[in-house]
Order: sequence, then structure tokens, then C-alpha cells
Amino acid sequence: MELSTIHAQLLHTLDAVDLDLPGTRHHGKVREAWARDGRRLLVTTDRVSAFDAVLTTIPFKGQVLNQLALYWFNATRDLVPNHILSTPDPNAIVVRDLTPLKVEMVVRGYITGNTSTSAWTHYQKGVRDFCGNILPEGLRKDQQLEAPIVTPSTKAELGEHDESVSPAEIVRRGDVPKPIMDQLVEISLALFQRGVEQAARQGVILVDTKYEFGLDDQGRVTLMDEIHTPDSSRYWYADSYQELFEQGAEQRRIDKDHLRTWLAARGFTGDGPVPSIPDEVRVSTAQKYIEAFETLTGQPFLAEVGPVLERLRAGLRDY
Repeated sequence: MELSTIHAQLLHTLDAVDLDLPGTRHHGKVREAWARDGRRLLVTTDRVSAFDAVLTTIPFKGQVLNQLALYWFNATRDLVPNHILSTPDPNAIVVRDLTPLKVEMVVRGYITGNTSTSAWTHYQKGVRDFCGNILPEGLRKDQQLEAPIVTPSTKAELGEHDESVSPAEIVRRGDVPKPIMDQLVEISLALFQRGVEQAARQGVILVDTKYEFGLDDQGRVTLMDEIHTPDSSRYWYADSYQELFEQGAEQRRIDKDHLRTWLAARGFTGDGPVPSIPDEVRVSTAQKYIEAFETLTGQPFLAEVGPVLERLRAGLRDY
């Protein structure tokens, strides 16, 4: 996509979703939802969050996330049922309404991260039992783990911070029953392996990710929210991984860590006021999202400049 197209879309990003729709409305960091008659309309905005804070909007981000999630939902439907019913707009999907499970299933194939809650930060502080996983001595930042590990996270309310805990702790707290938790661990590892294999074919490393699940009306575990998008996953380029790792240099990546790194360099890691994010950073972040879509799918990202909200209103008239 031309840089000029991304710049032009800065005036039309989707932030507030002013839609007069039937159903019970739910407001999230990135998505807006309307629940009605056992189904739910999810609109993916262009808002971006990092360090548990909503920061700004990124051109075309909502469409990238929505369409990339659809790509991965289709690529994994043989592993676990998902909630997709239809796609009335590039930024919207209609899904089965589920009973959400109170946990985010985080899977990590490498030890990395820059935030206060990252696995690498804990490891540097001497933590060797991370969410029930015993880590060996002598690991280096960005090193591949012997096998992927599951490090569940609590689902914090808007404005609060998530907390990484073990699967056993999630069960102990009563958030998820043990039989369901065992299923979540097994399914999450299978989804991660599928993501690793497909990303590798595109020359990309799936470093870590998170999954969210709910129960349908028959009590079946069902994948929901999103899967393997730049908002929920970390990706590195495979061709430069080993050289950069040996140098102790930052990896080439195609995820929203681009924005996290920019913020961290200015002293923001979740506390205090959010720095003003200039348009050139919003545009470069949009490039990363589009790059992720095209790299992971092998398909061109197609989008038009214009008001997303007006297009949504037209597309959702029959909802």
C-alpha cells in the first residue's frame, strides 16, 4: 500500500463507534460489541492499546486485525470450533454469543519482552518458576525455549493491569474449572503449533501469542476474540533471527511492539500520562500492521481511503 494512502486515512480512522444498533452494548479497548438474540456484532476499531492503555488510532488497523483474524480462524477451524457466523463489513463480524472464560491463554516459544510483566523481565530478576514453568539457568534474551510454555493471564477490567499466573492458580481462584483448564492448555498449544508452522512457511517466527475462549450453549470450548494478529502476537523475521540473536541486537519484527518500543524509549510503560504520538509514528505503525497481513497471508491488503464509520452504517443497516 502506498504511504500516501495511509497518510490520507489519518483523517478517517475509526475511534468512537456512534451506531444506533439494537442489543446490549459492550465497550472494549479495541472492539465494540452489540449482543442480541444469541449472537454478537463485533466492530474492530482503529484504536491501539499497549501497556493496558488505549493510546491513539492507527489507519486501517481495524480492517487489518479483522481480516487477519478471519484468515487464522479459517486456518484453525479443524483444531477447535470458533465463533464466526458472518462478515458484514471489513471491520466487523457477527459471531455466536458465548460465555467468556475468565483467562487469556498466553503461549510463549521464546523468552523475550521489555515490559514489567514480560517473561524476560521476570527472568532477569531471578524468577525461574514462571507461571508454573521451570526455566533453566543461562537463558539469553530472545532465546528459543526448549518447548513452548503456557503462561495464562487474568482478564483485567478496563484500566487495570493483567496478571500472569499458572494454570493451577487460575483453577485455585475458581476462574476456570480444572477439566476446562486442561482443555485450554491442550488446545492453545495445538493452535500455537499450527501458527508456528504456517508462519514458518512465510519466513516468519511466531514468538508468542494469546488466545481467548468461551463456552457455547452446549458447554463446548470455542475460540473467540482474535487469533494470531499483530495485537495478540509477536512475530520476528526468520532470516535475520540467528544473526541478531548472536549480536544481542533487537529482532526485526512485524507486530505492535514497534509502538511499545517507541513508548518505552520515552519512559512510558503503563504508568503516568501517555506521550503524544505523532502522525509519522501512527503511519509507521500502520505500515507494520499491513506488512503483517501481507507477510502472513501472502495476499495484498486491499483498502480504500474514506470514513470507516459511514461505510459501517451502510453495511450494518440489516443487522
